[in-house]
Parts: sequence; structure tokens; C-alpha cells
Amino acid sequence: MAFALLRNGARSSFPLLERNYAALAALNGNNTTLTSHPQKIEQQTVGQPLPSFVSTSVRKYSKKANRPERAYESDSDSDSDDERESHRKKQGRRERGNSEFWRRKMRTLHGLLDVNKDGVISYDDFMLLTEKFASMGHLDQAEKEEFRDIMKATWIQQWGEITPYNLVTVEQYLTDMHHVVNDKDLRKKVHRFLPYLYKAVDKDHSGSISLKEFKLFFRCLGLTDEDAAVSFAVIDKNGDGQVTLDEFLKLGRDFLLTEREENVSRLFWGPLVEH
Repeated sequence: MAFALLRNGARSSFPLLERNYAALAALNGNNTTLTSHPQKIEQQTVGQPLPSFVSTSVRKYSKKANRPERAYESDSDSDSDDERESHRKKQGRRERGNSEFWRRKMRTLHGLLDVNKDGVISYDDFMLLTEKFASMGHLDQAEKEEFRDIMKATWIQQWGEITPYNLVTVEQYLTDMHHVVNDKDLRKKVHRFLPYLYKAVDKDHSGSISLKEFKLFFRCLGLTDEDAAVSFAVIDKNGDGQVTLDEFLKLGRDFLLTEREENVSRLFWGPLVEH
């Protein structure tokens, strides 16, 4: 059996075997030598036990030959571990926009953006809202044009082409906003139209809006002065009767992103719808 292994699997280690065998033969006074032909080896040594170092060398060779296969399997296992670890991290990352509270906020905003109250948001609604704020006369011509461009770009980015048939239902709005709040780049742009709303209602250009001006903001959204008073009392945390631009932007952005019900931004767009 040892000869069969030598003949079939250990041909590349033959020089080593030849040297070792010659050395052993010299020690034992045996003149038997190995030739370069495995057939002659078999003829010269038939019936004689093969020295133990031969089978040992064969075993060592066999292990070396198998080692790359084991290493490949180990690398494969490591790759699988990395993939599983990556999957676990993705699962552990908290996704935004899954709470019923957040969905209520988005349904509320959908209703406000549906200016003509036909149950869907259209590009016409966007332009109607823009004109409502622009017509107050508090924006100069350049600001009006920039405001329109921002609203147009926002529409195209979120809902695509501008056609009378591109209508956004409540469920589609929820789906689209869920994508926005979970996309790092889109999150940065989600509130970029708010500065124009602020400037439009900052009648005296003081850099802050009072309750009287906040009521003007709510009227443009189709809400009542009472709604404005309740919301203003909540969002004016320091009670100074003013909301600065930074506060306005933060509140508007928090409304879109946060799922904490205790956050004062929950009333930024007025009372939330029930369902």
C-alpha cells in the first residue's frame, strides 16, 4: 500500500526519498539504491518492508497538498461571517418613519399641501401654495422667483414629471416621505423651502416672527387664528413672544424627522389629524 501511495501521490518528493533511502542503506551495509523509475523500485524491494520514513514523508506531502483547500474553506467561512455581521448591523440600525405618530404628522402635512382639497397633492397645489405666500408682498421679485424654483425642484425631485396626471395620494406621500427621511442626502434638503415661508410672513423683516405674523402663516395654510395661537404657545418655549428663523427651521425639520411625541414641533403645522 505504501508503494502504491509512493507511486501515485508522491512522485514530486522522490529525490528526498532517494537520498534518505541511500543514507539508510549505507548505515545498514545495504547497497540497495533507488532509481528514478518507480517500476524498478517495486521490483528491487518486493516483499521487503518499506522503512517508516517513507510513509511519514508521504503523509507529510499529503497534508501539504491538502492545506490550500482547507485555507480556501476558511476564507469562505470568514467571508460568510463578514456578510452575517454586516446584515446584523443593518438590522440593528433604526429606521425612521415607522411609528403611527410619524404617519399622523405626514397625513396632516399632506392635507395642508392639498391646497384645493381634492384629496391628492398635485403640482398645481404646490404652485397655489407658493403664490399664497408670495402674494403677501413681503418677498421681493428675486425671492419670489427663487421660491418658485425651489418648490418646482422639490416637486420634481420627490414626485417626478410635471403633468396634470401626476397626483400624490396620502399613501403615496407616506411612502415617499418614508424614503426621504431614511436617505441621508434627501434628509438634508427636506426643509429647504421653509426659509421662504418664514420670510413671507416676517412682515416687518425683523428676523423673528410674532404671534400676529404666525397667524398669517397659518392662514396661508388654511388654518384658523385659534390653531395658530395654540401652536405658537407650544413652540415658543422661552415665552418671549418671538420665533427666530433658526427656531422656525429647526421646528419645521423636527416635525418631518422626529418620532418623539413629546417634541414641541408636533404642532408646527397645526393640530394633527386623528387618523
